[in-house]
Amino acid sequence: MNFELKTLSLSAAARHKCDLLAVLIPQDFAGQDGAIGTLAAQALQAGDLQDKPGKLLRLYASPGVAARHLVLVSCGDGSPGDVRKAVLALAPALKSPGVQRAVLAFAAAPAAGAVAAALRSAADAAYVYAATKSKVEESGPESCLLGVPSAAGVQAEFDAARAVAAGVEFAREWANRPANHATPTLLGEAAKSLSKDKAIRCTVRGPEEVAKLGMGAFMAVAQGSVEPLRFIELQYQGAAKGQAPVVLVGKGITFDTGGISLKPAPEMDEMKFDMGGAASVLGVFRALAELKPAINVIGLIPACENMPDGRALKPGDVVTSMSGQTIEVLNTDAEGRLVLCDALTYAARFKPVAIVDIATLTGACVIALGGLRSGLFSTSDELAAQLLGAGDAALDPCWRMPLDDEYGEGLKSNFADVANVGGRPAGAVTAAKFLQRFVGNTPWAHLDIAGTAWKSGTAKGATGRPVGLLLRWLAERAAGSADSGQQTAAARRRAAKG
Repeated sequence: MNFELKTLSLSAAARHKCDLLAVLIPQDFAGQDGAIGTLAAQALQAGDLQDKPGKLLRLYASPGVAARHLVLVSCGDGSPGDVRKAVLALAPALKSPGVQRAVLAFAAAPAAGAVAAALRSAADAAYVYAATKSKVEESGPESCLLGVPSAAGVQAEFDAARAVAAGVEFAREWANRPANHATPTLLGEAAKSLSKDKAIRCTVRGPEEVAKLGMGAFMAVAQGSVEPLRFIELQYQGAAKGQAPVVLVGKGITFDTGGISLKPAPEMDEMKFDMGGAASVLGVFRALAELKPAINVIGLIPACENMPDGRALKPGDVVTSMSGQTIEVLNTDAEGRLVLCDALTYAARFKPVAIVDIATLTGACVIALGGLRSGLFSTSDELAAQLLGAGDAALDPCWRMPLDDEYGEGLKSNFADVANVGGRPAGAVTAAKFLQRFVGNTPWAHLDIAGTAWKSGTAKGATGRPVGLLLRWLAERAAGSADSGQQTAAARRRAAKG
């Protein structure tokens, strides 16, 4: 969907010809002159439009309004969170037959972050998966105009939000594709497509190159599938070459049967979403191409299938990771940590300032946090605080979980340096403790997105999380580096004058 920003009063919005005009009405709306302002004030006073975020009043062919359909929607106190609830409630209206041109107008000046929330929520609400359908029964509008009392003050916010929405959509699209349409090879092609931008480089390695790197854990997971593995490396350079990068590592299991430790049949189709971490890394780089932040970012994606054929990894097997540590595989369905550990070891060669891995890693995290917040584990209080703040600001929240040393006791093995599982209690924590063994002293965070990367049931589909969180964090780091550089330059000038 194409987005546009324009200065638009309610009177001007009433004259704007479109298929759908949705007006965001704050709870303290006092009314304005003109058809829409009068209608909204009367509806609020009569109780026909409740002031709870997301409550709607749909009207057709309203006098004095050029749009065929008019929807008044309450946006609560106008905060980004309430605006998001309001716009998501518009999803059925946005997908109504015949709606090609939509206008989303703010009845009052938007709060900081509200325009971004509106744009991203409209993109989420209007998204329709179509890649493997012969006929699409519903579709979102081709264009959406965001109308605000004054566009100049929110142009930068709008531009950034549009880039983030594109990244989220790219992640959703690839996570939603069936496993036979999103193989490791095809993920590699998707990554290569991003390198059309001059700031992004892409390298895709196959089995022979991965073997030379010594990624024995990653290779062990892939050996049961006829689909060849791919190790994808993306590089975005937005700062000086000498500036240490941030490394993002995304789990890329394009389908997870559980291997020999076979999963139950019900809902196994959803294991196509097990590359949600990889999809989020692709989405981040899709957005970086537009945002152009002054930061260097490396993206690493170990991509393969976890299948149960005669060559497959067996419970009790011992494999040697790239780090040299040996791993006893007690459960082949705990494969994500095996592919990630080699990618985390590889990440060290970039001497990064921070490493963040993103993975649909454990059902235990779903039990702990449900589908609202992603699980956050980190060896750095500073990094954890940054990610928590970025998640809240991006309306893509996470929650910090513990990493006490005692949790690692359950990973002891009689036959290897470490076991790949530690039992049912605190399963999300022991998985993170396993990964921690492979990051050294580099500030590291692990985002377990098993509960947030997709939805089940009638709303089944990828969410694109945590692309918003990651992009907000990267933007804030880039801004912090720029501020630090300016302060250093100013100090040097003062010293020179002295």
